[in-house]
Amino acid sequence: MHVTAVDVRRANGADVPTTPSYTDVLKSYVALTKPRIIELLLLTTVPVMFLAERGVPSAWLVVATVVGGTLSAGSANALNCVVDADIDQLMRRTSRRPLPRHQVGTRGALWFGLALGVVSTVWLWMLVNPLSSMLALAANVFYVVGYTMILKRRTTQNIVWGGAAGCFPALIGWTAITNELAWAPVVLFMVVFFWTPPHFWSLAMRYREDYSAASVPMLPSVATSAEVAKQIVAYSWVMVGTSLLLWPITPTGWFYPAVAITLGIVFLVEAYDLKSRAMDTEDLAILKPMRLFHYSNAYLALLFVAAAVDPFLR
Repeated sequence: MHVTAVDVRRANGADVPTTPSYTDVLKSYVALTKPRIIELLLLTTVPVMFLAERGVPSAWLVVATVVGGTLSAGSANALNCVVDADIDQLMRRTSRRPLPRHQVGTRGALWFGLALGVVSTVWLWMLVNPLSSMLALAANVFYVVGYTMILKRRTTQNIVWGGAAGCFPALIGWTAITNELAWAPVVLFMVVFFWTPPHFWSLAMRYREDYSAASVPMLPSVATSAEVAKQIVAYSWVMVGTSLLLWPITPTGWFYPAVAITLGIVFLVEAYDLKSRAMDTEDLAILKPMRLFHYSNAYLALLFVAAAVDPFLR
């Protein structure tokens, strides 16, 4: 039996329930929003605003977009935690989240996620523009319903299609400035789309036993490392090629393509190294899939920063 929203501490050999402080409760609700994921999403929002402005955008508009985007992403992540509470407690990587540890009740987490979704939609509608608001809402719904509730537990292609939800910040950042869509943000949307499988599958290789224990058909848990690595290489090539399309479409100066090519070469080297190791072993200590995972974070951040900086150099 467990006590919801209560810390159980051991004192003198007995379990003594202690009411958590307001700070502990606040930290638990913040943890539901997965702040580290939100940081990465903002890294694909703000630079696109600079690219769309071809200079420095309004500070107020950047703040309004960042706040709205943070609330929207936090809503999606909190609702994801509610839907996935049963499998999160089976996986080492997610077992310390607030719901598996009973730091937050399911009903409280649900209402928290829904409230953030409503507030973010109204915030972006009123302070940015309706188009950006609807794009954020679409991303939220697709992540919770499309990925979490439909795709995640049913297909090995779950993260391929479900990962599209994480591509929307590029569109939101652009429309926040221009109030219309264009080919440039679509290209950046597709870069993130093709980046997601190599990024997430390298992480899932490290935690493949977790996904097996939770009966989630993430590709690395149902396929050999060699097969996963081959697909990672294929998606990496498409991602690098797509990133170069921004050069003629925007058009950019020399800085962005130079950075995109350099970052892309390093990404491909890492992907091929992983594939080479995967052809010989399933031993995670030798595979070292987290090398590619960590570099993929740096790749995406630096690529988008390059797109933002490029207009200042022309």
